[in-house]
Amino acid sequence: QVQLIESGGGLVQAGGSLRLSCAAPGRTFSSNAMGWFRQAPGKERDFVAAINWSVGTTLYADSVKGRFTISRDNAKNTMYLQMNNLKPEDTAVYYCALARWSNIVTTATQYDYWGQGTQVTVSS
Repeated sequence: QVQLIESGGGLVQAGGSLRLSCAAPGRTFSSNAMGWFRQAPGKERDFVAAINWSVGTTLYADSVKGRFTISRDNAKNTMYLQMNNLKPEDTAVYYCALARWSNIVTTATQYDYWGQGTQVTVSS
């Protein structure tokens, strides 16, 4: 079993920034794909961004391109999501996820392990 722990959520005004972190204590990543998803109340869990751990290839949802940056730190076994120019529509619970394979995928069902989520609230 893999435990993923998110942190960094909070309340921010529109136009502000937050950085989310996803750590996996005791786990070393090699070629896995990892991703960020978000879920607003009453809505489905949507893809935000993904990264291939070994080569660093990234993919973003159109709604966050140019504002969000996904990255990873091999030494810390931690994945990040830098979120800039936040908008009220970015308000959601953000989840990190780990896939057992390396291909970047955008469907939630293709990820095997999930964190508990961290709340991001953007006020207008």
